[in-house]
Amino acid sequence: MASTSWLSPWRQLPLLLLLLLVLASCFLFEPASSTHFPRDLEPISVVDSEQSDQFPGFQGLLQDNDTLRLGLDFQRLLRINHMLYIAARDHVFAVNLTTASEELVPQLKLTWPSEDVSKCTVRGKNSDECYNYVKVLVARDDETLFACGTNAFNPTCRNYKMASLEQVGEEVVGQARCPFESGQSNVGLFAGGDFYSATMTDFLASDAVIYRSLGDGRPVLRTVKYDSKWLREPHFLHAIDYGNYVYFFLSEIAVEYTTLGKVVFSRVARVCKNDNGGSPRVLERYWTSFLKARLNCSVPGDSFFYFDILQSLTNVLQINQRPAVVGVFTTQDNSIPGSAVCAFYMDDIESVFNGKFKEQRTSDSSWTPVPEEQVPRPRPGACTGDGPAADYKSSVQFPDEMLMFIKSYPLMDEAVPSVNHWPCFTRTSSRSKLSKIVVDVSAGPHKDRTVMFLGSDDGRVLKVLASTHPNDSFGSKLLEEIRVYNPSKCNVQGQEDRRVLALELDKERHALLVAFSSCLIRVPLSRCSQHGACRRSCLASRDPYCIWLRTGSCADMAPGFKYVSPLSSCVPQPLFFPLSLSQPHS
Repeated sequence: MASTSWLSPWRQLPLLLLLLLVLASCFLFEPASSTHFPRDLEPISVVDSEQSDQFPGFQGLLQDNDTLRLGLDFQRLLRINHMLYIAARDHVFAVNLTTASEELVPQLKLTWPSEDVSKCTVRGKNSDECYNYVKVLVARDDETLFACGTNAFNPTCRNYKMASLEQVGEEVVGQARCPFESGQSNVGLFAGGDFYSATMTDFLASDAVIYRSLGDGRPVLRTVKYDSKWLREPHFLHAIDYGNYVYFFLSEIAVEYTTLGKVVFSRVARVCKNDNGGSPRVLERYWTSFLKARLNCSVPGDSFFYFDILQSLTNVLQINQRPAVVGVFTTQDNSIPGSAVCAFYMDDIESVFNGKFKEQRTSDSSWTPVPEEQVPRPRPGACTGDGPAADYKSSVQFPDEMLMFIKSYPLMDEAVPSVNHWPCFTRTSSRSKLSKIVVDVSAGPHKDRTVMFLGSDDGRVLKVLASTHPNDSFGSKLLEEIRVYNPSKCNVQGQEDRRVLALELDKERHALLVAFSSCLIRVPLSRCSQHGACRRSCLASRDPYCIWLRTGSCADMAPGFKYVSPLSSCVPQPLFFPLSLSQPHS
């Protein structure tokens, strides 16, 4: 009989197994309603300020008087291949990541100040608000950047060459493409030659819009103005070009819960890329395909605990061989402080958009599903030339009945469920909240581990090894808590803003770029050498960016490292235990 002595420690620790099952995350079975609320994970390792003070940083033009007084005023990060573009107040910086191995030194600099400062101050704005905050920075094509700035409350857009940051062509009006002030939210991207934007269109920030413009062959379209059923005080977070649609992710006041006050829900909205607007009678120059649905990030049980407010979202990733997005959510402002990470399959989002619509029959009644027999044909929200609208060549041909329906009922009845109805990661014992996320789905020697980097509003980054296999019952692990914020690099005249504003993964150079309002910090993905020649310490770190070598050292799996199979005569040993925390290598 084969020996089973290796099982004895687990037989002696049933409570530990129970705890691990309770902490099983994101990609596990749906827990029963009696499951206890997950406890916060303790980090295996803490990177303190003494260590993080050595990380290189970038603070902008310190010889500039405005930068010395106000700081960098970071707005956007855009990475295109080996170039990192940093949008800030009055400037865009281009850093060549290939050559910037130690310090983040810009290779190119664009200076774009506002010429309307005097008009701005006449309007009653403080002079410190009357700069040009570059809020839009996206790739227009393979050679051109599209940038928009607030321009002292007169939004303006320009095109620039990626290679030189030289302006191309004339300025264009930035209204509906860029917000009027730096504190307003916005997203934007080019898809099929059209620019899709979501922002505020006016000086008073009263008109929120999802807008399409700048295309050669399609009309300018927008959401219906001042209609709370379409948008109600939205905060725009992300936009994705996927399939036939452009998806917008946002949080907004929930119109279906007005009896409970101003409750904020997170939404995913979508529009068809081939939408041409409605007929001259209904929805002319407006979207005919606009639909939206709630995103449900919650801990299930007898009473669900919701994380309602979306803070950050990834682009489409492969989770369990299925397209998905992963987001950071927080609780309502007047609730118990808490954060969670939830993943959503794209086909689950599509299923909700193909489901029932929601309606309110009278002003004082609850919202209910629209009976299927009352939904017109073709199905509202369908794209012309496809599916139920395959017989229509243009949305202007849609029947008025269908257009009137979607104008009145853009909200779907069901919420999009998170993957396996359970968060990947939760954090509720800390008063600080998570604010940003970036995910590596191909970490480790076999590129089969999933690592999440989570930025917080108190200057920390959490490095989480997430389980990615439905049958893995050991859940996620909090590998590191990294105290990234550096007062000596990031404080401005004694003032500090510790909220992480952006994260960018640079795997080729084994680094994570962390942006704060007044600085950018470059963080190594791992610190394997600190384990030295101690194999036990190296293994216990559970870090997929570390590997134990037969030469007797713990090494970073940095670029250029080649993993050799254990069957080879030259054997770098992988560090992972047999009971791994994520999908085993097949």
